[in-house]
Amino acid sequence: MPVNADYEFANAEKSFFEAQTDSEKLLALEEMMKTVPKHKGSENIRANLRTRYRKLKEEISEKRKKGKGGANKISIKKSEMQAVLVGLTNSGKSSILKCLTNAEPKIASYGFTTQEPEVGILYYETCPIQIVDLPAIGADSFETGLINTADTLLLVVEKIHEIPEVEKVLEKAKGKKIIVFNKIDIYDNNTKRKIQATLKSKRYNFELISCKTGEGLDDLKEKIFKSFSKIRVYTKSPNQKEHDNAPIIMPPNSNIENAARIIFHSRKDMIKKVKIWGPSSKFGGQEVGMKHILKDKDIVEFNTR
Repeated sequence: MPVNADYEFANAEKSFFEAQTDSEKLLALEEMMKTVPKHKGSENIRANLRTRYRKLKEEISEKRKKGKGGANKISIKKSEMQAVLVGLTNSGKSSILKCLTNAEPKIASYGFTTQEPEVGILYYETCPIQIVDLPAIGADSFETGLINTADTLLLVVEKIHEIPEVEKVLEKAKGKKIIVFNKIDIYDNNTKRKIQATLKSKRYNFELISCKTGEGLDDLKEKIFKSFSKIRVYTKSPNQKEHDNAPIIMPPNSNIENAARIIFHSRKDMIKKVKIWGPSSKFGGQEVGMKHILKDKDIVEFNTR
C-alpha cells in the first residue's frame, strides 16, 4: 500500500487480492486507480496500476475471443416461453430471478457475482416461463447468444441513463423488450411519478419494481406472460369436474384441430365430439367443430371413440 493511502484504497486493494474472477479484479483495479494518492511519491504505483489494468483487459479480451464458438459455452435448452434478464453489474438481476422463480442464485454486494447463466421457472397461473439471468454486461463470461434468441428481454436498470448502455448489446435481438426499473423502494412517491412520466414520454414498455417490498412484481409477471402473445388452453376428461392444471400453450387464433394435433398427434379420427367452456364458448359445455377458434383460458373436453 502506498504512503498516505486512505482506507478507500486499502479496501480496493483488499478486494483485488480477494477477487475470484478477472472481472472482479478489473473492478478492484479501477477503484484502486481512482483512490490511489495523487502526490509525486506515488507516480510509480499509478503507472504500475495502469499497466496491470491494461494487461488484464487484454487477457480478458483474448479469453472472450477464444471462447466465442468454443466448447465451453453453457448450453440452455430453450423452453416454450423464455425471458432473459440483461443488465449492468449490481443492477439486482439475481434478486429479481429469486423473486420471480424457484431459483436460488448467488446474491452479493460486490460486482459481477453471476459468472454463468442461471435458470429459474416462473409459474404464471400454472403456466411455466423460463427466466434466464445472464452475467452482467462487461463480465468476461458475458455473451449475446441467448439475448439474440430469447422471446422476451428484461432490461434491468436502476437509473434511466443506464437504458441506452444496456440497449447497446441488443443490436441483433428480436425479442420484445421490457424495462425493469429496479430498487424503486429507495425513491419517494414524487420521484417515482417523475420516473414513470419520463419512461412513458420515451414510449418504453416498463415496470417499476422492488424485490425488497414486492412492489410491482405481480404486474411484472403479468407483463412478462403477455409479451409472448400466447394463449392457454386447458383440457378436461369427460365427467371430470376440474380441468388439468397444466395448460397447452398455443399461438393466438389456434383452433380445436391445432389442440387435437398436440394431444392426439396424428390420431384425430379417434375424436367423437368436442365440448368447450370459457371465453370462446356461447355457453358452458358448447359442442363445437374442429375449426372453432380458441381463446385464452378456454377449457376443452375431447370425447373419444
